Amino acid sequence: MERKVGTVSRGIRCPIIREGDNLVDITVTSVLEAAQSEGYELRDRDVVALTESIVARSQGNYASVQNIADDVKAKLGGETVGVIFPIMSRNRFAICLKGIAMGAKKVVLMLSYPSDEVGNALLTYDQLDDANINPYTDVLTLEKYRELFGENKHEFTGVDYVQYYSDIITGAGAEVEIIFSNQAKTILNYTDCIINCDIHTRARTKRILNANGAKVVCGMDDILTSSVNGSGYNTKYGLLGSNKSTEDTIKLFPRECQDLVDDIQAQLLEKTGKHVEVMVYGDGAFKDPQGKIWELADPVVSPAFTSGLVGTPNELKLKYLADNDFKNLSGAELKEAISKSIKEKDSNLVGNMASQGTTPRQLTDLIGSLCDLTSGSGDKGTPIIHIQGYFDNFTD
Repeated sequence: MERKVGTVSRGIRCPIIREGDNLVDITVTSVLEAAQSEGYELRDRDVVALTESIVARSQGNYASVQNIADDVKAKLGGETVGVIFPIMSRNRFAICLKGIAMGAKKVVLMLSYPSDEVGNALLTYDQLDDANINPYTDVLTLEKYRELFGENKHEFTGVDYVQYYSDIITGAGAEVEIIFSNQAKTILNYTDCIINCDIHTRARTKRILNANGAKVVCGMDDILTSSVNGSGYNTKYGLLGSNKSTEDTIKLFPRECQDLVDDIQAQLLEKTGKHVEVMVYGDGAFKDPQGKIWELADPVVSPAFTSGLVGTPNELKLKYLADNDFKNLSGAELKEAISKSIKEKDSNLVGNMASQGTTPRQLTDLIGSLCDLTSGSGDKGTPIIHIQGYFDNFTD
């Protein structure tokens, strides 16, 4: 019988993960028990995905604000530190800022405006237009910002991040000065020791600062790249991708986990005879139309994945074929013609008009977004995702 269901994404419940847990065994057991409970079987090219959170927890990849402070002081000297382009986040950045401030005597905090890198808004463009402010050239002091715009609270959190971040810095024992600018070079008028906190534009920011005379430039990916007094660390990403764990600790992005996904794949093959793709995922990569927030605050969507997830989709657009190539066909004849086109399609459809409108993104970014939306970030209790039919097409 012809299959009537395409892609299915299931959230899989598993035990609460603690440091030292065998995540390979837990994942395989949880997926197989879920399949047995719900009455379905694994298939070749299914995808099993794990949230980065449970991977980092099983690794015990945690650090304290004191660990952050010690590393910042060692790398930037402990005097006046410029902290530029942070995102506005209580979960992602506030606790890192606390550690940074503990490692400095003064913090010059430079915020991008009207929003941060991932779209959290301090202001609207309408406010800037009304005040005749050019965000590409104008530098605002805190006093000028307040004079022009007053207090501005985040649409969803209700937090005035300017005041919130200022209070974190002073609460950590450092002096604070706040400015607003979108030009990295601006910070060099205040200090030559800088931590640039942007995520996806960090390489460019470092290049600009180094080319214009900065003494020390560290990205978030340069802090906690090795263990500090027994702390967790991430060699590649440092503080990037970290989340608040407690009021004084962070959970870092997971360390090397390629062996983990390969081992899960191998064990599922051994137990089921099916070749399943496996990945670790963090944030999805999509944008909220209401708040204009781009979800991706992690450095990458997937830090580790099996080889079958390399690449981009290679798909034909069914509506293009139906409206163009086969516009005079209908019913079984139309279905047969489209099916034939799919079966005979080239292995690389780049430039083919029949593929226009398909999503030209990495498979791991697309599947990771589906996983993130399925698992959510709250109390669903499904940190493992099992996807079936993602690689199917109309002919399967």
